[in-house]
Amino acid sequence: MINILNNKINLTCIKIAVVVVTIAFVGACAEEDNSFSDSVLDTSTPVLTDLDNYIRSNYVSKYNIDVLYEWDENVVDNNRYLFPPLEEKVQPVLEVVEKIWLDSYTEIGGDDFVKLVAPRQLLLVGGRNYNQSGTILLGLAEGGKRITLFETDLVDLTDKENITRFLSTIQHEYCHILNQTIPFDEDGYGEITPSEYTAQWFNTSIADARELGFISDYARSSVIEDFAEMVNYMLINSNEEYNALIDAITDEEARENIRAKEAIVADYFLKQWAIDIYELQEVTARNTQEVIN
Repeated sequence: MINILNNKINLTCIKIAVVVVTIAFVGACAEEDNSFSDSVLDTSTPVLTDLDNYIRSNYVSKYNIDVLYEWDENVVDNNRYLFPPLEEKVQPVLEVVEKIWLDSYTEIGGDDFVKLVAPRQLLLVGGRNYNQSGTILLGLAEGGKRITLFETDLVDLTDKENITRFLSTIQHEYCHILNQTIPFDEDGYGEITPSEYTAQWFNTSIADARELGFISDYARSSVIEDFAEMVNYMLINSNEEYNALIDAITDEEARENIRAKEAIVADYFLKQWAIDIYELQEVTARNTQEVIN
């Protein structure tokens, strides 16, 4: 009887111990769960500025392009002296980019053209990006996913030459993205002026480069850059301005070579993208003039 009683007491003690352990465990879990509320991660909804709302409406929602303008050391070359743009400069510059680049391609290529074939990000940098050679890097196209635009703080909305210089970056870099999506005939293009490409392109003036059959000095750096520079110069100039550049070349063979390159560019845009580059040129020139006015 005593053994039975002792067994019952022991069982009761075990049950009490189990309950105590369970309560302690639940309490520990509850205490551990509460620790998440003290997380260092900011899970609050960010407050959007007027600029952020503009970017969401005019770039993210409309074209599926995000704009990076705040400092992020992970997306810039930390070996260069680079800094973010002044915030008051960002929207005026983006409005120019939208009008001259995005609206022009949309008008000729259709509402979904840029949305489907575009960089997913535009990165804006405030000042110039100097190379060791003494040249200035105006922009970058990184894997077709991001275009970096330098000199954002230096854009003058009243100066056509200044705006043209800035927009030449995006026209050039966007051509690279088009070429990365659908390649052009590099071999055929490269046969036009095969012996004149050079890594020391910066030792040639633009005028001298044109007398060699290149639309610009940088076009001499490679076949790919030559093609992009042809597109660039066709789109930062009206048709009349562009033809005047070619007509000013004194070497007849050089003029013919540039026209041959132009023909390949026009054929590429028409056959691969269903875009008449001369119509695009006209619309871009009109939109540029509207920005200046």
